Parts: sequence; C-alpha cells; structure tokens
Amino acid sequence: MIGPVAIRNRIFLAPMSGVTDLPFRQLAWECGAGLVVTEMVASRELATDNRESWARLRSDGISPHMVQLAGREAYWMAEAARIAEGEGAAIIDINMGCPAKKVTGGYSGSALMRDPERALSLIEATVNAVSVPVTLKMRLGWDESSLNAADIAIAAVNAGVRMITVHGRTRCQFYTGSADWDAIARVREVVSVPFVANGDITSGADVAECLARTGADAVMIGRASQGMPWLCGELAGSELAPAAGAARHSIALRHYAMMIEHYGADIGVRHARKHLGWYLQSLAPKTPAEVRASLMQSRDAGEVTRLFAGALAAATEPSSDMDTAA
Repeated sequence: MIGPVAIRNRIFLAPMSGVTDLPFRQLAWECGAGLVVTEMVASRELATDNRESWARLRSDGISPHMVQLAGREAYWMAEAARIAEGEGAAIIDINMGCPAKKVTGGYSGSALMRDPERALSLIEATVNAVSVPVTLKMRLGWDESSLNAADIAIAAVNAGVRMITVHGRTRCQFYTGSADWDAIARVREVVSVPFVANGDITSGADVAECLARTGADAVMIGRASQGMPWLCGELAGSELAPAAGAARHSIALRHYAMMIEHYGADIGVRHARKHLGWYLQSLAPKTPAEVRASLMQSRDAGEVTRLFAGALAAATEPSSDMDTAA
C-alpha cells in the first residue's frame, strides 16, 4: 500500500525519460509490473499547457496511475500536481534523482539535493496541493561529500511523503560504478514509510539480495527493462509475464506498432529505434550488421516492421546461426 493505494506486487518499473512512454508502460503493466510511473513531467510546462507535457499524463487504463513531476519552484509543482490529480493520477512522485545536465542545470532533479530547504518547500507545496499520496525518488546525494539522502528522507516523511525511493548512486556518479545497496539501507533505517531500492537490479537473485541487504519493501527496475518490458513481471513471478520465445517476439512487434500509432509514423519510426536496438540485443543478438543498419536507418514503418519481424523469426529457427538461448 502507498497510503490508501493498493499495489499488486513489489517489482516496480522506474520512470525513465525517453523510455517509459505510454506504449512501454502499457506493456510493462500488461506483463505484470507491480507499479509503473510516467516519464518525468516538467511541472511548469504542464501548468502552462505544454502539449508534450500533457501527453505524458495519459494512462489509458493503467491503474494505479502514477505521475512523476519535476521542477524547481514550489508554485509550479503545486499547480502541476493539482492538474495531474485532476487527470486521474492516484500517486504523485517528485523527481529528485534525475542526473541529466539539462535537468540539473535548471536546478531540478538531483540538483535539489544540493539545496534541502528548496527541496523541502517543493515537497510541502506538492503534498498540500493534492489529496492523493505523494512520493519521492532521489539519489544518495549530489556527490560523495554530501550524502544527505537520509536527512532529506526524514524531512520528506515529516512533510507527508508516503513512500521513498532511493537510487544507490550519487548524482556525480551518473550510472558509473555500482549501486551502493548498503548506503540505501542506511536511508531505509531512518524512515518507516514504504521504501523502495533502485539500482543494478537485473535478476531474481538481485531482487532477493537487494531486499535482504537494504530492508526495502520493494525494488524499482530501470535500465535492465530496456528491450524487456516483461522483466518486472517476470521477476515478480507474475503469470502475466510471457514465456521466452514467440510470446516475447510478439510483444516486441506489438510495441513497435503501438509506438507508430502513438506518435504517428514519422516521429514513431525515430523514437522506436533505440527500442529496436534493445530488442535485438535481448532477443536476436546475432542479427547481421546489415540488417541492424537497415532497421536503424529506414524511415518507412512498414519496411521496419518487415525487417524486425524477419530478424526475430530468424532468431527462433534452430538451424539458423542467429539462434540464441532464451
């Protein structure tokens, strides 16, 4: 439970800008993820009617609907939270973890960890603006000399935050090195609300070890799910997760079709390229270089579908040198 909101299992999909758009979230949810979160939505842009920001609020049947907001001003965070709640959000998450320079340069995301007073003002404004639970996702700190996640977590919970998620790296690490699960555990020790560990969780063994070492109630999986929207469901033991082979290939092809429908052919073809690359890596790693190149360069959605389907089919043929173990 996150406040009054029931969650079906403890394997969550992390919000990832440019990745966890509506098609990806729909598939992860259908495959058994315990919770999925929108891409980061910029609060001021949402509150001033930015079309792209509004589009990111869509849930299309995903329940509970969890929206992640980012910003640096309490007023805009509160306004955006009200809008998100009005559009059906059951949970509002505050982004204090994004390490991207274009985000931290605007004093949002993990940059807020350098200014705890500003961070707390945003948290309080967001909590007070809505009736739904507000959660917080952050890193261990800005750098090794300022590991202040525990202090921020205490203040956030006192302000009314109902769940804390911690990624086990500092902002300055970005995604280098290893996630420090022991440091996550030290944050967990100081709060009693539901707590989620994030970072370097890719397998069932990782889930078990991370939960044991951190004392977390759940885990959140990000980059490991790229090219595998079924991963959260699989690690949760959900019967919704597809078996290896044709069922996963079908999901990959459906994902491409969903992106074309969601964005339109021109934009969809471009947005889908990174996903196609991840799918080839996870499902058809022996795809010839010339086929990969054609997939990445083609601007014709129909041609891409044909090439992608062919690569996946070849990967399932026992006599093919593209065959790979599941």
